[in-house]
Amino acid sequence: MKIGVLALQGDFDAHRRRLEELGVEVVLVKKPGQLDQIDGLVIPGGESGTFLKLLGEEGFEKLKQFVRLNPTFGTCAGAILLATEVENPEQAGLGAIDIRIRRNAYGRQLDSSIREGRLLQSSLHDKPGSPLEMVFIRAPKIEHVGAAVEVIATEGKDNAPVAVRQGRAMAATFHPELSEDTRVHQAFLDLVLNGRKR
Repeated sequence: MKIGVLALQGDFDAHRRRLEELGVEVVLVKKPGQLDQIDGLVIPGGESGTFLKLLGEEGFEKLKQFVRLNPTFGTCAGAILLATEVENPEQAGLGAIDIRIRRNAYGRQLDSSIREGRLLQSSLHDKPGSPLEMVFIRAPKIEHVGAAVEVIATEGKDNAPVAVRQGRAMAATFHPELSEDTRVHQAFLDLVLNGRKR
């Protein structure tokens, strides 16, 4: 299995290390043509508007085609890119997951925090809801979840959705690559494996 990590900006190296820990061959994707060589893609955190600028029109279209057909996991800014609707301010998304997401909903860098959320029992995780450390950095918030979207992790008293999945696409508003817990990345790798078996 070969997993790409979009390496234009953000903490892509932490994802690379985590995936290699889990025994996966990793390709740091810097050019659109590299998308043809991988089985799945991780879009890391960073600044979603900067991602769009660095991708350019051609890169964005190639990424959109990839995401439609292949397993993709976006964290923080990556989750924003995968959404169908983006607020604060509005911007283009890849439309892979039917969610409305609000950028910087938790405030600035200073408002970053580590919280305990719950990894829910889901099609990607067969154990009942269990605690999960979550690192939030200038995090976006999922404001609305479409009917076809599965919530795989929640946080806070109101059980706000912080990780979701629709088809082959998965998104988290936190940074699982910055915690010791490997279950979120493993869930993505299981999604890639299941996709290859079909």
